[in-house]
Amino acid sequence: MNENCNMKQSICNDTKGLLELYEASFLSIENETTLRNPTISTLGHLKSYVDHNQYCGEDEENIMVELVVHALELPRHWMMPRLETEWYISIYERMPNANPLMLELAKLDFNIVQETHQQDLRILSRWWKKTGLAEKLIFSRDILVENLIWGVGALFEPQHSNFRRMITKVIVFISIIDDIYDVYGSLNELELFTHAVERWDIKAMEQLPDYMQVCYLALFNTINEVAYEVLKDQGINVLPYLTKSWADLCKSYLQEARWYHSGYKPSLEEYMDNAWMSIAVPMVLVHALFLVDNPITKEALDSLSNYPDIIRCSATIFRFTDDLGTSSDELKRGDVLKSIQCYMNEKDTSEEEAREHINFLIKETWELMNTTQRKKSLFSETFVGIAKDITRTAHFMYLHTDIKNSISKILFEPIIIPDVPLVPK
Repeated sequence: MNENCNMKQSICNDTKGLLELYEASFLSIENETTLRNPTISTLGHLKSYVDHNQYCGEDEENIMVELVVHALELPRHWMMPRLETEWYISIYERMPNANPLMLELAKLDFNIVQETHQQDLRILSRWWKKTGLAEKLIFSRDILVENLIWGVGALFEPQHSNFRRMITKVIVFISIIDDIYDVYGSLNELELFTHAVERWDIKAMEQLPDYMQVCYLALFNTINEVAYEVLKDQGINVLPYLTKSWADLCKSYLQEARWYHSGYKPSLEEYMDNAWMSIAVPMVLVHALFLVDNPITKEALDSLSNYPDIIRCSATIFRFTDDLGTSSDELKRGDVLKSIQCYMNEKDTSEEEAREHINFLIKETWELMNTTQRKKSLFSETFVGIAKDITRTAHFMYLHTDIKNSISKILFEPIIIPDVPLVPK
C-alpha cells in the first residue's frame, strides 16, 4: 500500500499476485484490517483485468482469466473441496508447466474417491427404499442424492464412509420434518410433534396423526441407532445430546410456524436468534461430533448445551446462504419471512440493498469463524474441518448456478484418463 493506503501502482499489473492477495484476504480474522482492505483494493483491478482480457485468444491468458472469474464468483476459502478439485484438474491440465504424472495421479484419486461415494449412495438407496417413507409421506421431497452431497461436502475422504452414511440418514429426516412444518402439518399437529420429540418416548407417538407416527418412529429408530453405534464404539451414552439437538430444532421450526400462522414479521435480529437453529446445522454437527471424535472430552460434551462458536458460525453462514438462494421459492411455498425480507421491513430498503447487507454479514461471520479456528479448540481438527466444509457446501448448494450438472460431475462422472500412460517431458 502507498502513503494514501491505496494499492501501489507498481503491482497493479501483477494479476497473479493480485489474485493470490485477493484469495488470502478471505483468511482475515475479526477486527483485522491488514487483509480486509486488499479485498476491496484488488477486487476492482481483477474485474478490470477480466473486462479487458476475456476475449483474448492466447490459451495461457485465457487460463488466468478463468482463474480470476472463478475467484470472483467465490473465493477458494469458501469453496466446496470436491467441486474445487474437479474444476481445478480441468484447469491444471491446460497449464504449460503441468506435471503429467501429478495430473494422472490427481485424476485417478478423484475417480477412486468418487467410486467410494457411489457405493455410499447404493447402500443408502437400499436403506431409503426399505424405510418406505417415500410412499408413506408423498408430500415430502425425495432428494437422497442431494442429501448425500452434504455428507460428501462435509467429509469426502474414502475412509469416512460410515460418517457419510449416518449423517446422510440424519439429513434425510431434516428434509422430511422441514416439509411437515413448512408445508403439510397444521399448527396443532406441529405442537404435538414437537412435544413428542422433546419427550423422546415411544408412547409419545400415540397422540400423533398417522403420517406423523410413521415419521416419528422412523426418526426414533434411526437416531437411537446412531447413539448405539457411539455407545458400542466409545462407551458413551450420547442419546441425551442427540435428542436435545432434535428437540431444539423442532422448537425452532415450531416458532417459525407460529410466526407464519399469526402473520408476525420479526426483526432481523429476532429472526436470526431462531433461524441459526432452524437451519439444522447445530443438530447435524452435534451428530457429526460423535461420529468422528474419539475420545470425546467432558469439556467438549459440556459445551454442547449452548452450542460453541464454531457451530454457531457455521449455522449462521449456512442460514444466510440459504436465504440468499432460496428465500423467494420458500415464501411461495408458504414459509416464514427470511433474513432478506426481515431486513427490508426493518430498514425500509430495497431487496438489492438487503442482499448486499446479508453478503456483508456472511463475510463478517467467516472472519469470526477464522478467529474461532485459531483459538485452542475443545474439538478435533477433523470436526472443525467438518464445520467449515459443510459451510462451504452451503455456498455451493444454495448459490451455485449449475447445481445439477456439478452434482453429476462430483458423484457420477469420472474424469477421463488417456489410455496412453503420461510420462514427464
